[in-house]
Amino acid sequence: MSQPSPVTRPRASKLPVLAIVGRPNVGKSTLFNKLVGERKAIVDDQPGVTRDRNYGEAQWAGKRFLLIDTGGLESNADGNLAERIQEQSRFALSEADVILFLLDGKSGLNPLDREAVDPLRKVSKPVYFAVNKIDSRQRADNLYEFYALGLDHLFSISAEHGLGLSELLDSIVEHFPEGEDTDQEHYETVGASLRVAIVGRPNVGKSTLVNRLLGFERSVVDAMPGTTRDSLDTPFALKGDPCILVDTAGIRRKARIEHRVERFSVSRALRSVDRGDLVIHVIDGVEGVTDQDAQILSYARQRGKALVLAVNKWDLVSRAGVDARAYRDRLYHKLSFLDYVPVSFISAATGHGLKKMLEIASHVVGAYRRKIQTSAVNQALQRIVRAHAAPLTQGKPVKFYYGTQTGTCPPAFTLFVNTPRAVPEGYQRYLTHQLRENLGLEYAPIRLILRPRREEKRKRP
Repeated sequence: MSQPSPVTRPRASKLPVLAIVGRPNVGKSTLFNKLVGERKAIVDDQPGVTRDRNYGEAQWAGKRFLLIDTGGLESNADGNLAERIQEQSRFALSEADVILFLLDGKSGLNPLDREAVDPLRKVSKPVYFAVNKIDSRQRADNLYEFYALGLDHLFSISAEHGLGLSELLDSIVEHFPEGEDTDQEHYETVGASLRVAIVGRPNVGKSTLVNRLLGFERSVVDAMPGTTRDSLDTPFALKGDPCILVDTAGIRRKARIEHRVERFSVSRALRSVDRGDLVIHVIDGVEGVTDQDAQILSYARQRGKALVLAVNKWDLVSRAGVDARAYRDRLYHKLSFLDYVPVSFISAATGHGLKKMLEIASHVVGAYRRKIQTSAVNQALQRIVRAHAAPLTQGKPVKFYYGTQTGTCPPAFTLFVNTPRAVPEGYQRYLTHQLRENLGLEYAPIRLILRPRREEKRKRP
């Protein structure tokens, strides 16, 4: 095993980093989930289920830290994908302040363990060794064979049941860097950052896009659809603003999902839409937008997410003489409910169009978070209604009395009207479009809430 390649830590926070490494299927993801406190990494008996680095924030003894779950270290693994997984683990080692090497107390000592442990003796960082799955008296006897590795101290744990974790973590946190980096009053919390979710159908180039944006290979990329199985969180900067990049497994039709790990990944990807503030939906420019793309985007719109459409592989499409404006028009024709969403033409493989896409994304986020003064809302409302009044209802006019912004992310506006139910859906779409245009909320989703005037009177002092 070669020494880790030096990389710049891709994190917005200054938290100390603990990397969990080891052979496939020794319980790394189970331990990760136990410490992070949620089922974030996929857990299954199939070796190599965790193919990428997965980041999560954990806390022990009052100290917060960043936890990395890696693909397994398998020195004689066959196939290109297995080699890439090993490289991911080496990158994680270069990022870590402390390394935890996990061994499997259920299956016993493996020749691969010895191959993996030897290079770790040369690492100039604190390295801890823990034998996992020691959850019975019979398995406790298996612990002693691991001393053949020549290690000074072995921790006995059960990640699934939480046994032995207190002693292990008490020792680990003592080796975390001290000072401003670990001070709770000074570090930037991961949870407070904007979350950017990269979603789309399988094999449209999501992971290639993520790797290009981060400047190094974080997601394993392979020709096989669904290579990125898990939803991975990585600190990132969008035009200088800290955020968290959520890279998801592809969303595919349920009929095509045969393995339970893939089923779990799909539900994870849908949840990633919920977790994201900004959703960048990647479309295969060669294949074009599909009904499944439309369903995913409709879900994101219903959830009030800021959206950017990224048409990938545009270098291949443009060679065929396809005009970008005509392509965009066809896209909006099929996705008529998203006529406010910007479209970026990119090539994740070459980096073409990514700078422009990030500029657009930053603009979208600004509108998504914007707060508008009540006076400006009412001035805009008066202009909008004067330009085009609502249709009469039973011969009586619909009157708009007052409006105010009642939410952000997405922007929400409550309008007080004499008969809310009499306002047709078509006119509500007109109001939404005009509010977006008049208030400088280009590209932002808008929630419109209509309330009767008597409710407005009751709430106002």
